[in-house]
Amino acid sequence: MARFDRLTVYNTIFKDGMIPLFYNKDKEEAKKISDALVKGGCHVLEFTNRGEGALEVFSYLINIAPDVFPELIIGAGTIIDAPTAALFIAYGANFIVGPNFNEEIARLCNLKRIPYIPGAATVNEILKAEEFGVELVKIFPGSTIGGPKFVEALLGPCPKTKVMPTGGVSVDEENIKNWFKAGVACIGMGSQLVSKKAMNEKNYKLIETNAAKALEIIRKVRNS
Repeated sequence: MARFDRLTVYNTIFKDGMIPLFYNKDKEEAKKISDALVKGGCHVLEFTNRGEGALEVFSYLINIAPDVFPELIIGAGTIIDAPTAALFIAYGANFIVGPNFNEEIARLCNLKRIPYIPGAATVNEILKAEEFGVELVKIFPGSTIGGPKFVEALLGPCPKTKVMPTGGVSVDEENIKNWFKAGVACIGMGSQLVSKKAMNEKNYKLIETNAAKALEIIRKVRNS
């Protein structure tokens, strides 16, 4: 069962302005990466279902979170079908993220009262997701479907739509600034934040520093 209610999850996502995401097959490594993100100021984390033992590692993070990361909201990413979504929800996912939109997942998440953040690449896909109660749509892959200009064009006729670009988002100040000036509600950041190099070298300080830098840029842009 989800530890955080849907409204709390959305409010925290929008307040931070960023959902960091990563996958690691080692439980202790995943714990250390999560710790680095929390120390960097993150309150939300998407653990992606992208490899061996993903559910096992996810379950481990969920189980230790109340004691080790009491304020960290953990969700499951790269979920493309309802049975997989149901499995992660049963293990305690506080939100579900996918690269695509799936009606069955949308119904399931609504039934379980948890956020569903599906991926979309066209206006039709975005509006279809919103018909099913989606409050935040993942623009994916963000860098190849038009970037910030796509967001600007979308929000003209759809000013109440809330989008989160993932793919093509980096810790670079100009990059983050352009996305938020275009009108995104938040950003999703994976390999640019938690890089393979940092994980391989166990450079958790770099992950912490990058997270803190990204969040500071977001605050600065929002206040400007």
